[in-house]
Amino acid sequence: MIQFLFPYTPPEPQPIPVLEYKMPRWECPSCSPNEKYVLSQLQEKTNINDRNALGTIMGNIKQESNFHPNICEGGARVPYDRCHSGGYGLIQWTTTGRYMGLGNFGKKYGCDPSTLKCQTRYMINENQFQSMLPEFQGRGYSVAQYMVPCYYWLGWGIKGNREFYAHDYVKRLVLTA
Repeated sequence: MIQFLFPYTPPEPQPIPVLEYKMPRWECPSCSPNEKYVLSQLQEKTNINDRNALGTIMGNIKQESNFHPNICEGGARVPYDRCHSGGYGLIQWTTTGRYMGLGNFGKKYGCDPSTLKCQTRYMINENQFQSMLPEFQGRGYSVAQYMVPCYYWLGWGIKGNREFYAHDYVKRLVLTA
């Protein structure tokens, strides 16, 4: 047995530092606040981390609405209940079921279907997007290949500049730690 000549007091336990790992995220410094919000939510709520997938989704939204949530097909800026023909919102919800789905979602979750936040939540949770979600997660496709699930998600009739916009977003996205 060891005998101490003075009273021994063990040292206070020191907290063990916790290292936090922050997942790298794609950001778009030159994007508008609406674009930045949608990009952030897509990564946070869906775990899409493929640059081409994100760029392609963003390019399609730009073609549909230019990220204006309160836009009725043709360009009128009106609240949800004042768009009486054509598509409405971020992705131009056109069919009766999809348009009414946006309104019902707003009622159920207490959000205004004319707003960016409500529409982004609905877009991500909508069945059409959820059914295509696996195609956007970690596939490593080219922009052209991601246009196929975007077509099935949105059902667009006119391709327009969506692929051009998608390539532009891909160039502008920056990976941050």
